[in-house]
Amino acid sequence: MADTLGLTLDLLLAGLAVGSAAALSGVGLIVTYRATGVLNLAQGAQAMLIAYLLRELVVVRHWPLGLAAVCCLLVVAPALGVLLELAVFRPLQRRGAGPAETLVAAVGVFVLLIGAAVLIWGTTPFGDAPALAPATVLARPGGHPLRLDTLAQLAGVLLLTGTVALVTRHTGLGVRLRAVVDNRRLAALAGIDADRVSAGGWAFGSFTAGLVGVLLAPYLLLDPYGLPLLVLETMAVAVAARLRSLPVAVATGLVLGVLQSEFTRWRPPGQLLPLAQAMQANLFVVALLAAALLPWRGALGADRGIPVPRRGSAPAGAKAACLLLLLLPLWFRADDLRHALAVPALALVLLSTVVVTGYGGQVSLGQAGYAGIGGLGTALLLSGRVPGLPALPAVPALLLAVAAAVPFGLLTGWPAIRRRGLALALTTLAVGTALSRLVFEQPYATSGLDLAGGAVLPGGDRALYVLELVLLGAALLLVRNLHRGRLGRALTALADHQAAASAAGVDVPRLKLLLFMAGAGVAALGGALTTLAGQSFDPNAYDPVRGLLWFAAAVVAGVDSAAGAVAAAAALTALDTLAGVGVSAVVVGAGAVAIGRLPGGLAGLARARRAAPARTLTPLGRRIRARLPDGGPR
Repeated sequence: MADTLGLTLDLLLAGLAVGSAAALSGVGLIVTYRATGVLNLAQGAQAMLIAYLLRELVVVRHWPLGLAAVCCLLVVAPALGVLLELAVFRPLQRRGAGPAETLVAAVGVFVLLIGAAVLIWGTTPFGDAPALAPATVLARPGGHPLRLDTLAQLAGVLLLTGTVALVTRHTGLGVRLRAVVDNRRLAALAGIDADRVSAGGWAFGSFTAGLVGVLLAPYLLLDPYGLPLLVLETMAVAVAARLRSLPVAVATGLVLGVLQSEFTRWRPPGQLLPLAQAMQANLFVVALLAAALLPWRGALGADRGIPVPRRGSAPAGAKAACLLLLLLPLWFRADDLRHALAVPALALVLLSTVVVTGYGGQVSLGQAGYAGIGGLGTALLLSGRVPGLPALPAVPALLLAVAAAVPFGLLTGWPAIRRRGLALALTTLAVGTALSRLVFEQPYATSGLDLAGGAVLPGGDRALYVLELVLLGAALLLVRNLHRGRLGRALTALADHQAAASAAGVDVPRLKLLLFMAGAGVAALGGALTTLAGQSFDPNAYDPVRGLLWFAAAVVAGVDSAAGAVAAAAALTALDTLAGVGVSAVVVGAGAVAIGRLPGGLAGLARARRAAPARTLTPLGRRIRARLPDGGPR
């Protein structure tokens, strides 16, 4: 009995440690959103960067822990937040950009910081991240010892949350904060320094992000992907609170942390055990999915999408350049051709973003999940792991996997009927994260896959590349037909103004379902080809971090540009192959951060070069435009 009680208390304290960090993450997200109107999707990357910096100062440069913590948390973290507000988000807010556009900028910051961390510290995980407070145990005679450091962490989170709640509700600062978020221009006319309020919100949000990273890093290996993804999952706390209620966020974080810890003792018999273990290890992901699928109310669920310039058509030069990029690998040597196999497959995944976001105006961050469904389905069919079916050859397995993946588009298409903008982006992100953690990374879904027999076509890699080109060509024709005629006009109306499109007779629910099912099929085709090219299923290829990188790349290239998707896929593959890991993330992240000054991405910039005089562009736009070939991609 005493052992059971002791284990329960140990698990309770461990859950409170993780739960209080998750609650702090939710508080930071809510305060930043309420002060700036921006959902700081980059919070996980900020947390990772500060955790890395603290380790660098303490472990590598041998600074005292207290001095290093003060420098990282009270100087660097707030300064990073203010820098992001000044350089990235203030220009967007001043021109009245909606939450969807600022979300793209936040994705760019996320990708950029991860790429920078990879370039500086590499991808090798570190297990020696310093703890902000050493473990302190209070021994009680005849009772279970108490972890004072965990209790102090919990008390600090509660004190910080209470202080923030009092300031925002009962002081003049709180009034000014709410005024800036409700109507920034009207608040400025009333004499409120909106820029200072926003900068303060970003400084506080960045401080909390850094504190979350420092608190969580000792509990896991420190690497550029794991910690950002873990903090991203704790977004469930803020989503459950609907980005409004601090008490709900704190309570949700603590409850989820304790439940996840206590559930480790639950071991159901038989085939339920692997599924139960997956749910236990990813309870925050389950909560994120559940909270995102619940009904949203208010402006958050009715935001406009990303504005896309729609002028002109693809110039012949751009089409010829993309065709050359795709045909050139046919003359490569065997080793180089193997690297080039990734280009058409990735182009299809990016093309799915063009379909959903570029043509339909629906912000989708979960296309990597559908690519993973296609890749895993192909691997299962090739290995004979599907009950009732023998091991299939490559082409039938691919086509059947894609056909099976199309209905999965309803996972996001059905909630999308009543959502747009930020609420839809959160829903798609939750679906993609849940697929990655609960399916792709679990042994019950991926064990026993043997692709050696069916993955190789009779002609080898060259025949596979030709097959990829044929399938990519078919997908491009499908996308072209989506954007033409009556259907194309309906999609344009949907992207421009959903309510007006509905009033004009467009069947918006059916059109959204069509968009997401088509996008799921195209993305699944890319994932299936990735599995064939690699002769294996790699779950890390479809994690949410990779999905955010792909989304940012599609937006930078021109989210309404099919040719831009092909060019972006070639550029990403070339950067990863020739320049090393992390370079592509830095390049794409920098482009996404600058998207506020380059509406429509590089394709929109190229169209602006032909359609408007030079004075209509910003100085940065003119400098970038001057380096582009005439016409540019579309």
